[in-house]
Amino acid sequence: MPKKLAEKGFVTIAYDASYQGESGGEPRQLENPYIRTEDISAVIDYLTTLSYVDNTRIGAMGICAGAGYTANAAIQDRRIKAIGTVSAVNIGSMFRNGWENNVKSIDALPYVEAGSNARTSDISSGEYAIMPLAPMKESDAPNEELRQAWEYYHTPRAQYPTAPGYATLRSLNQIITYDAYHMAEVYLTQPMQIVAGSQAGSKWMSDDLYDRASSQDKRYHIVEGANHMDLYDGKAYVAEAISVLAPFFEETL
Repeated sequence: MPKKLAEKGFVTIAYDASYQGESGGEPRQLENPYIRTEDISAVIDYLTTLSYVDNTRIGAMGICAGAGYTANAAIQDRRIKAIGTVSAVNIGSMFRNGWENNVKSIDALPYVEAGSNARTSDISSGEYAIMPLAPMKESDAPNEELRQAWEYYHTPRAQYPTAPGYATLRSLNQIITYDAYHMAEVYLTQPMQIVAGSQAGSKWMSDDLYDRASSQDKRYHIVEGANHMDLYDGKAYVAEAISVLAPFFEETL
C-alpha cells in the first residue's frame, strides 16, 4: 500500500520495526508495542529533515498491528495530522481477548506468567524462547482466515527471509497489558479513515477504534466480502482501500 500511495503523489516511507527485519536491535524479533509506537515518531523525526516534506502535512497509515500502533502514535504525537488504518489490530486486545473477541481478559494471565518465565529462561539458557505471531504450520490454523495468515507469512505468497512470523516469548509482558487505543477518547482527535473487511474476524478491533476515538472527522469504509488478509494483497480489495485512503489524505493533509 505505501507504493500505491506513492503512485498517487505522496511521499511515503515503509520501514522494518526495531528488532525486526533489516532494522537493528537485540534480541531479534522482540515485539515491544511501546517501541513499535516510538518507531513511528522516529520516522516522523526523519521526515522533518527532508526539504521536500511539509512538516505540517504528515499523516500515518498502518495495516494489522501496524494500524493499532499508528493510532497509538497519533494519540501522543501531534505532528501526525491524519491517520488511515487497514485491518486494524490492537495487539494487546487480540492477545487478551482472542482473534474474534471471545476470550476473557483474565484468561490471558498465564501469558503474563509465560512472558515472565521466558525472561529467566532466556538468561539461563542463552537462547530466546519464541512464540508464533501467526500459525507456523497450516495444520495449526483454527479457521480459514488464519490459514490464510499462515499462507501469507510462510508460502511464496508473501514470505520473506527476515520476517519469520514469530516473536520472542518475553514480548508477552508488554503485549498483554498494552492498549493501542489508550486515551483515544480524549486525545485521538485527528481525522481518521478506517478500512476493514466485512468478513474479517478482526473487524471488532476496527469497530472499537471508531467508537473510542474522539475525532470529529472519523470515517469507516467496509470492504464487502473481504477478510483480514485479503486487504494485505488481494488486488481488488487493496485497490478499493486505496481508492478511499488516497482522497482522504489529499483532503485532510
